[in-house]
Amino acid sequence: MIIDKFTALATDNAPGQEVRQAAGNIGNLMRGPIIAGRPVDFSHGDVDAFLPTPGASDRFSEALAAGGLQAYTEYRGSVDIRAELAEALAAFTGAPVSAEHGTILTPGTQGALFLAVAALVSAGDKVAIVQPDYFANRKLVEFFGGQAMPVSMDYLSGSEEAGLDLAQLKLAFEAGARVFLFSNPNNPTGAVYSRREIGEIVELARAFDVTVIADQLYSRLLYARETYTHIRSAGLPEEQVITIMGPSKTESLSGYRLGIAFGARWIVERMEKLQAIVSLRAAGYNQAVLRTWFREPEGWMEQRVRQHEAIRDDLLDIFRDGGLPTRRPQAGSYLFPKLPPLQVGLQDFVRLLRHQAGIIVTPGTEFGPYPDSIRLNFSQDHGAAVAACRRITEMVKRYRK
Repeated sequence: MIIDKFTALATDNAPGQEVRQAAGNIGNLMRGPIIAGRPVDFSHGDVDAFLPTPGASDRFSEALAAGGLQAYTEYRGSVDIRAELAEALAAFTGAPVSAEHGTILTPGTQGALFLAVAALVSAGDKVAIVQPDYFANRKLVEFFGGQAMPVSMDYLSGSEEAGLDLAQLKLAFEAGARVFLFSNPNNPTGAVYSRREIGEIVELARAFDVTVIADQLYSRLLYARETYTHIRSAGLPEEQVITIMGPSKTESLSGYRLGIAFGARWIVERMEKLQAIVSLRAAGYNQAVLRTWFREPEGWMEQRVRQHEAIRDDLLDIFRDGGLPTRRPQAGSYLFPKLPPLQVGLQDFVRLLRHQAGIIVTPGTEFGPYPDSIRLNFSQDHGAAVAACRRITEMVKRYRK
């Protein structure tokens, strides 16, 4: 039982792990010359292409100089930093945030996700999750003994809405799911839930007394003319929602491993008790870097969004011209192109991309039953990303049935 529990985590194909994998036994699948070009790792963003928030290293150095005062904060994080963030997050999400009782700083948003799921899911609990969605959602639910109840999302419908099957979500709640876990913007497709969809999720959650874990990691990287509705401002009682955010992606601060969860007091209290055992706290000196979050220089965030939007548009053109259906992301830095039938399986194609084209991608099977898709984080050097995606379409032609 223990072996099965850990085997089910299947981290070999998780984002960031591909580079450590051996080529595998693909034998005669390796044919033709290598498609040359600059190696690109699309499994995560390139923090050399997009530098961290200005002043981040200065805040870290100041915390280091402060010594124990900053190193050994409360388990849920520095009270002063939480107070600053509560004010900024309340303004950003459109609902009050309690610095004292409703916030906890964590080792990255991944740490916040782990703690939130652990706080809400026990053996036998039913949890509604979206397909496709972040690779860790289903794995964590099952690791803690929960039963994942998939709710489909028609992300390639062409609609401006995310395409969540709300009737299926209602059925999951009727069947006993008392937790709903989802990312908005959606990872891996970049879809943003419409105001109507968020409103209906709220109505269903209220009717069935469902607690919502909302992963909003990319909610600041919102493209031009797009709108975003924070679920905590849409009428869902505070005690029914915990929101997860952090500066790892849009602000390129992933190396500092910083996240925050805010919302229901009773959930935050459970998360703190677990964090006190698992990791004690978010790294003390690193917490100070959060003083730069939401305080970027004027125009800095707008420029970062424009840069990503330009890369997104160029890559979309390449994939669509190559016959790979791809949703146009409304936010975030992910593309989830659908592949045509190939002569090789998805895992072999992923390996071939690495060894013949110098490209690392995440297989679609990490996000649900999508053996015909790959995910790319396009927060990369613009020119290198464009060249790499052209190589991907060349590889698709080479191995297409």
